Amino acid sequence: MGSNTTASSIIFLLTGVPGLEAFHTWISIPFCFLYATALSGNSLILFVIITQPSLHEPMYYFLSMLSTTDLGLSFSTLATMLGIFWFNAREISFNACLSQMFFIKLFTVMESSVLLAMAYDRYVAISNPLRYATILTDSRIAQIGVTIVIRGTVMLTPMVALLKRLTFCSSRVLHHSYCFHPDVMKLSCTDTRINNAVGLTAMISTVGVDSVLILLSYILIIRTVLSIASPEERKKAFSTCISHIGAVAIFYIPLISLSFVHRFGKRAPPYVHTMIANTYLLIPPVMNPIIYSVKTKQIRKAVIKVLQSKEI
Repeated sequence: MGSNTTASSIIFLLTGVPGLEAFHTWISIPFCFLYATALSGNSLILFVIITQPSLHEPMYYFLSMLSTTDLGLSFSTLATMLGIFWFNAREISFNACLSQMFFIKLFTVMESSVLLAMAYDRYVAISNPLRYATILTDSRIAQIGVTIVIRGTVMLTPMVALLKRLTFCSSRVLHHSYCFHPDVMKLSCTDTRINNAVGLTAMISTVGVDSVLILLSYILIIRTVLSIASPEERKKAFSTCISHIGAVAIFYIPLISLSFVHRFGKRAPPYVHTMIANTYLLIPPVMNPIIYSVKTKQIRKAVIKVLQSKEI
């Protein structure tokens, strides 16, 4: 190995769970189960929303966007993660690594944008129920969807493109089962301050801004709900938000804990970092379909209907 080489010829080595290599086959079992749950759950919700006319409403269109994003997030890591656990396939080329990193970040940012759109949807439904259908028309929902994709792409392309200018030192070992942006930058012998700044700006202006706006929309929702006269109506209004609050929590809590572990968990054993990093991308895709099926009556009914029709 030369001391440094041009980016395009580099092969990185991904790591499974450090210190637990002997147990990779066993570790792959829960991960296979999680992937199977995520893929089947989100596909089922998408299928149900597409095929059941009763679910052709703004709230469910946004839910179908969430499921699509979750499927994207699962597919982004599936090949490398299971490849390591099953076949010890650790090598990944620089360009494949960049592509994987881009899609992981893109679907993360899109998930945060969809959650914001869903918060706006709940706010409109509760504060302006009579004008709900005229505010959130099909064409407006389509525009929101396209904007979410464009926004993610525009914000993240510079962050990934800037990695092309780095040179890499002798170590090529990445510490995760997929390409993680800070992980790749640590291996560079070039000054990465610009990369850090661009990456941080992209994350603050997407996920950071979204989280603040989601919080604001909930403050407005609570204010509106508290001004509703009857306790029965209040309860009904709040119950429509429960599943969304769950989705927001399972997206942001792992994301925040991962960044905390990276900043402050220097003394934690390496496998702690890896396990948090591996599960943080799987928790939302696994849990969202479950939360929505359990908490949303219409989705639950439609899912049962679809599953029963399959048995006949």
